[in-house]
Amino acid sequence: MRDAAVGFHCPTCVAEGTKSTRQRRTAYGGLRSGNPALTSMVLIATNVALWIAITATGGFDSRLFNWLALRPMGLCVLGPQTAYDTTDLSCQMGGTLLPGFSDGAYWQVVTSMFTHVAVWHIAFNMLALWFLGPQLELAIGRARFLALYFLSGLAGSVLVIWAGPAYGGTHGASGAIFGLMGALLVLAIKVGGNVQQIGMWLLLNLVITVAFPNVSWQGHLGGFLGGALVALVIVYSPRERRGTWQLAGLTAIAVALLAALAAGITTLT
Repeated sequence: MRDAAVGFHCPTCVAEGTKSTRQRRTAYGGLRSGNPALTSMVLIATNVALWIAITATGGFDSRLFNWLALRPMGLCVLGPQTAYDTTDLSCQMGGTLLPGFSDGAYWQVVTSMFTHVAVWHIAFNMLALWFLGPQLELAIGRARFLALYFLSGLAGSVLVIWAGPAYGGTHGASGAIFGLMGALLVLAIKVGGNVQQIGMWLLLNLVITVAFPNVSWQGHLGGFLGGALVALVIVYSPRERRGTWQLAGLTAIAVALLAALAAGITTLT
């Protein structure tokens, strides 16, 4: 039995009462999270665990890194300083295969979102996720936040496939993080919030993207556009049957991204 305001209630009665009580929802239809930071904490823990594994196995030379980072086209390497673009030739000479998306390593469009090597890289991305993630989950709910995160990251991967270096190893959660920035900008515009602070944050990240030659502008731009588009679907769907409209819109975005990836395979081949 459980204590109640008057007397005691049996656990079964409490469970039935919980089922019949309407759960609180966010302004955009999502279930309100009891702990809005939980999802971001799990994502951060996953990124950090994978970073530790990659660091312990050699960093950029880690076999794990070469399997998880996004490489549009595969190649073989004969040594630390020698790389060949022609996979068949170098592999026949005893090289080590570095798989690419066009060769069937389709998982890389997702795993690259959790792959980091440099300390500053993972530190910056996880700090941004810690600040942005809970705010967005509180505003749109956990399921919609996860859809935003992964679709943003996938959009970044799509632009890398189409416009990135063919044999590069693009990695990092930056595409998903830029997607969160794009979504936060859309939400701020929707509610009439202060967009100047968000604009300054975006400008700072734009400077970083342009100033450092090894930063993937393709992943950043693709993630930002993907996140903004997902947010538009979530916050501007009609109130009547909002969930149905949101599901249809997010499904359409996912299908379009998958179609772009499929077309990218043909182009790379």
